[in-house]
Amino acid sequence: MKRFKMIVLAGLLTGVTTVATVQAAYPDKPITIIVPYGPGGTTDIVGRALGESLARQLKQPVVIENKPGAAGSMGVIEMMNSKPDGYRLTMAPVGIFRQPYLQQTRYDPIRDLSYIASFLTYDFMVTVAADSPFKTINELVAFAKKNPGAITYGTPGRFTGNQVVLAKLGKEQSIKFVHIPYKGDSEAIAALLGGHTHVAVVTNSVLPFMRSGKVRVLATAADVRPDAFSEMPTMKEAGFNVEVPSPLGLAGPKGMPTDIVNVLDRAVKSAMDEPAFQQVLQNYGVRTFYMDNKVYTKFAETTFKAEKDIIESLGLNE
Repeated sequence: MKRFKMIVLAGLLTGVTTVATVQAAYPDKPITIIVPYGPGGTTDIVGRALGESLARQLKQPVVIENKPGAAGSMGVIEMMNSKPDGYRLTMAPVGIFRQPYLQQTRYDPIRDLSYIASFLTYDFMVTVAADSPFKTINELVAFAKKNPGAITYGTPGRFTGNQVVLAKLGKEQSIKFVHIPYKGDSEAIAALLGGHTHVAVVTNSVLPFMRSGKVRVLATAADVRPDAFSEMPTMKEAGFNVEVPSPLGLAGPKGMPTDIVNVLDRAVKSAMDEPAFQQVLQNYGVRTFYMDNKVYTKFAETTFKAEKDIIESLGLNE
């Protein structure tokens, strides 16, 4: 009996050693990162830059896989069927915390994901065409108050953070804005330039249009003035209590081993210090925004709870 116990114990120790060795060797094959949007957009370009940095650091290829659809939730859906071994990951936009309150989803953003790290934050800009009579956000608000329902605004889609910006502003100022959803920033900007909408609430992708003088940015919904839009006030600076953060991070399937999460977390943090990665973000006017796996996990939990109140208070699901 004693000999049997020793054999079992030795087997267990061997198993533990084997698992530890396997995890210590991570990664030993290519890693896939899902970008839950189409190719060519800012998120895709940034994702590829991040992948290149991770590949250099981890000495393994990083493959980018585009899976648009489901309001940016396709990566999360994929994670439900992926092994928690660190070889299949996804970018996690803030919208994944909102979707479960708007429609039935196959995933739970807390139960089904392991949060690794955030690395950037998008900013939302309230914009008008260059020939618009509105020179400031305050002028726009003043006009909209006197002319209920007269101002139309385009966004990349219903229930996006973009829509939340003017929904918050409208609720605070008792203004009725008319929302017109499009399929992306590019369509919303095209509609603005074509005179089909008065306003477009878009992300950092508006930067080249601003630089070329085709679009005027009235304000940002950021917590601070982004460097690329430093001449424009934040909504709060203009006197409106509107702030809509939109961090983007990396996540994997629930149950990923802590040591693998830490390896990836450190690699993401290091990527943010690389000049090549920083240059890509600067080209698109995107800000770095780092949260380690513990802070990012807490952010996910807090944001998921808060989204329910946002949806209900703004009436976005009506």
